[in-house]
Amino acid sequence: MAAAVAAAGGEAAAAALAAAKKRAASRSWILFDAAGEERELDADKYAIMHRVDINARDLRILDPLLSYPSTILGRERAIVLNLEHIKAIVTSEEVLLRDPSDENVIPVVEELRRRLAPSSSAQHDGKDNLSGQHDAEAAEEDESPFEFRALEVTLEAICSFLDARTTELETNAYPALDDLTSKISSHNLDKVRKLKSGMTRLTARVQKVRDELEQLLDDDDDMADLYLSRKLAGASSPVSGSGGPNWFPASPTIGSKISRASRASAATIHGNENDVEELEMLLEAYFMQIDGTLNKLTTVSWGT
Repeated sequence: MAAAVAAAGGEAAAAALAAAKKRAASRSWILFDAAGEERELDADKYAIMHRVDINARDLRILDPLLSYPSTILGRERAIVLNLEHIKAIVTSEEVLLRDPSDENVIPVVEELRRRLAPSSSAQHDGKDNLSGQHDAEAAEEDESPFEFRALEVTLEAICSFLDARTTELETNAYPALDDLTSKISSHNLDKVRKLKSGMTRLTARVQKVRDELEQLLDDDDDMADLYLSRKLAGASSPVSGSGGPNWFPASPTIGSKISRASRASAATIHGNENDVEELEMLLEAYFMQIDGTLNKLTTVSWGT
């Protein structure tokens, strides 16, 4: 009896500790800005809402204490990303990533740190071939707005994560099926049943990410909402006397992050041509990747 009470007390303590960690995670963020600076934040929801200009409902989607399906939302000044464990807010100049100490989030932090760092070409000043290579890579990266580079990191991370989980399941599924074929037993049946249940849950998660990307790709207006730098440029630049808009923002930081392609196509807000091609290509690449993962899961399901 005493042992049972002690065990129950231990479980209660563990649950309380886990809850405390989750509460701490709900306030823990890491911020990366367009200048390459980063810092950790311990901020309440009101501070975050004020900083990125989103409402409480949008921020609630990112609460680790709650369970929401994968979602990509375009707002006036921010993109709200809830992709499994990746919970982030992207603006034209900043990325705020929630719970950076989570083991599944750490690789995303490292990739954001690498991909959003400022070019080191200024330090080399073109003195050697390596510097030239840095210059070329920096120029290529500057072809995309800051928010698109941040979005790509998160999409790449979640697609890779879900594909890895699918590969693990596939690796375990076929030997389990072989064992069941060789010998029908309660143990082997239980293994296959657990794998089937895991596959069903994983399929739903993969399907949701795929559906989000498909929904964006099907709606040019939704994609246009994600062009934060361009919206900011248009809002801050009045129409000139000649009737042509000046799409270059006053902020040099933002201006340096808007791609030449985005600048050139900014006038397409007025309907001259398709103005979402850059983002459409990015989303299509990850849609194809997640669709391939879903097909792999379907193949495994036929076996089980």
